[in-house]
Amino acid sequence: MATIKRLERTDIASTKVLLHENIPITGSIISGTYVVSDADINVKNYDHGMFQTVYDYPYLSSSANHIFDITYGVYRESTTVPTTLNSQSVDKHNIYDEMGQILVGYDITSSILPFRESGSYIDSDRIIDAPVFINFSRLLTKDEIKKGDFRLTLGTAEYEGPFGSLLYLGDFGATSSYNDTNSPAGEFGLLRSGSSTSATDAANNRVYGVVYYQAGLVVLDISSSLTDAAADFGSTGDDVQFISSSAINPTALTYTGSVESGTIDQLADALRHRIYNIDFNNSSEINSTIYFCRAANNEFNYSSNPTYLSSSQIIVKENNPDNSPFAYVTSVGLYADDGALLATAKLSEPLKKTPANELTVRVRLDY
Repeated sequence: MATIKRLERTDIASTKVLLHENIPITGSIISGTYVVSDADINVKNYDHGMFQTVYDYPYLSSSANHIFDITYGVYRESTTVPTTLNSQSVDKHNIYDEMGQILVGYDITSSILPFRESGSYIDSDRIIDAPVFINFSRLLTKDEIKKGDFRLTLGTAEYEGPFGSLLYLGDFGATSSYNDTNSPAGEFGLLRSGSSTSATDAANNRVYGVVYYQAGLVVLDISSSLTDAAADFGSTGDDVQFISSSAINPTALTYTGSVESGTIDQLADALRHRIYNIDFNNSSEINSTIYFCRAANNEFNYSSNPTYLSSSQIIVKENNPDNSPFAYVTSVGLYADDGALLATAKLSEPLKKTPANELTVRVRLDY
């Protein structure tokens, strides 16, 4: 009796399962938990000054995990932010263009499209001139951010106590209807200040940014939220400081003034000290192929193990030579058409196989 049986098409099935994990990121981790000599030692600044990296532990520790990067960009054709900035003008313009290429794409003239408040390509929609880019690590987002679960809480009060007034943002309503799929980076949704998906509710349902689910990246437009709350985005302290026209006597600046005068590192510091909480669920896609390995009553009742025979006689007959032979199934091998062994599945316990029974062993390969 052959010990190899060819699988039919009906013996193979495929499934897909999404696993979710909650990722809470508290403001104390982002700014304040690990501070030595007024420096956040879990926050890394680079010589190039293009972005800032936040870790969950001091970044020199072997236990540190990358959480996210923060950077700022400015639309080079903006009508609200000066064309030439006082600090890192070229860097901020280049970052905006780089993110635009990845997340928005090009128009028919091969020009990079700007970020718009609605996330769409409608020319009449307001352009996000000076967005914050928060790029979460793949360690946290896995395959994508789960739609409808992203929440961000910002402090919008004066810089001495920014959490006296809080702004709650989320991609409300994205579980059943995310905004669109026409981004080069995949699906995206809008970050709103209210749970309604109606764009007409200007008071409680304003749009403050876009979350790109597969890219794990948030484009945040907080200029209007901070100015509406009469909040200054700068500080005269060492932890958050922007240099205005007078470097000797720095003053608190509005968001637009900060983007114009502050470095990217200073802007990132200011934002971190306004993040009260970030919370979302990630998604991991588990694809499986299931093989139903069927052994009929007249199949696999023998073993190729040398100890199964003695002097060419089957010895496994339960001490009765008149009984039918039987075997124990301990593993299943999956072979290619050319006979090469591709995978082996071990059973938790041996299964007795006789001419009086049939077995179906379900083998699942996850990838």
